[in-house]
Amino acid sequence: MALIKSISGIRGTIGGKPGEGLTPLDVVKFTSAYGYWVKNHTNNPKVVIGRDARISGEIVSKLVAATLQGLGIDVIDLGLSTTPTVELAVPLEKAGGGIILTASHNPIQWNALKLLNDKGEFISDAEGKAILESADKEDFVFADVKRLGSYTVKDDYIDKHVAHVLALPLVDKEAIAARKFKVVIDCVNSTGGIALPKLLRALGVEDIEEMYCTPDGHFPHNPEPLPENLRDIAEKLNRGKYDLGIVVDPDVDRLCFMNEDGSAFGEEYTLVAVADYVLSQTPGNTVSNLSSTRALRDVTEKRGGAYQAAAVGEVNVVNKMKETNAIIGGEGNGGVIYPESHYGRDALVGIGLFLTHLAKFGKSISMLRASYPNYYISKNKIELTPDIDVDKVLEAIKAKYSKQPINDIDGVKIEFDKEWVHLRKSNTEPIIRIYSESASQATAEHLANKLITDIKEVITES
Repeated sequence: MALIKSISGIRGTIGGKPGEGLTPLDVVKFTSAYGYWVKNHTNNPKVVIGRDARISGEIVSKLVAATLQGLGIDVIDLGLSTTPTVELAVPLEKAGGGIILTASHNPIQWNALKLLNDKGEFISDAEGKAILESADKEDFVFADVKRLGSYTVKDDYIDKHVAHVLALPLVDKEAIAARKFKVVIDCVNSTGGIALPKLLRALGVEDIEEMYCTPDGHFPHNPEPLPENLRDIAEKLNRGKYDLGIVVDPDVDRLCFMNEDGSAFGEEYTLVAVADYVLSQTPGNTVSNLSSTRALRDVTEKRGGAYQAAAVGEVNVVNKMKETNAIIGGEGNGGVIYPESHYGRDALVGIGLFLTHLAKFGKSISMLRASYPNYYISKNKIELTPDIDVDKVLEAIKAKYSKQPINDIDGVKIEFDKEWVHLRKSNTEPIIRIYSESASQATAEHLANKLITDIKEVITES
């Protein structure tokens, strides 16, 4: 069993002993701390909640709703929803915050509470720490019987979300409809199965093959949208009947595309392609995290904009986007953040923009992918014993490569012309993650192996 507490929320495996898994007691305690924070830091004791289709979702949702009501907070329950839908709903409902019940791409046994502020954005580092401290100390007070919160169900927000996407100036329904795309989708039997068909039909896409669109939480494969988990949709595409494939994770904030031949467009290139289209219409700056592909920087500079890298984590990317007035940004895991819509990763917004781009491009999706710089990322990790000082190891590596451009806002990122290596320590395990990128897979792997060797030498010498 596992229970992981972080500044962005709490996640864990269902069952077990309190404090060791995500049990009802843990859900109630953590929700209480968050709800009490909302009451004390906003003028509106109202919270929007929504969940993905996980088997444990209904139970967790009931616990969360009742706990919030017990604090005197009014609850707006969107029911089966998506992370970006809840993010949009919070300011529309003039709520003090929001809770999304989802473990995102984690397997079926996991669930989590993701916490939003009154803008529908993830809470800050300082706010997360305060809530964790409050939960540990059980520093909250419940309401008396005459001040209990109300409970309201609003199940039309996915429709509102779809309408919101269609209203974006850079989403061109007519251009998409004219291409008569034949699309196959994989929604991993979660809430994308509700949202994607509605969105695609609203965009004028009539030929849709729905794979795993029953929102019952029985994931047919590992829900992280990586090529090794998408063999079924790849096989269907390979038969040559479709123009493209679309895949989302269980809470619909990550988005990846598949080419017409079943090959992967590449989750790193979701943001690259969408950003290229947005930049072609509204020039400006972009942001992604340090572990994302250099291709975004290339297309940004080609369009006359400036690129900035942020520390890993959605809240860090959003902060950097606001700081640099970026018109689009996100993460290389298929997360598109478009401020014209809202400051959150949103697969539905990404689909609207991407399909418009592909429609106007006028050629196949594989040809669109071929139009971008080709980079390969190698993802590795090195496991360490708990007694090793990871920070000292990273400082030694930083000193060794001091003549190279280095970014140390989140671990150590070393640049070599158009290649890079990013070393980050895990917050939950004694490991260092090693991501590297180059124009060839072999060189990317060589770079990673070179840094692994360097790390082992530092450890041996210390």
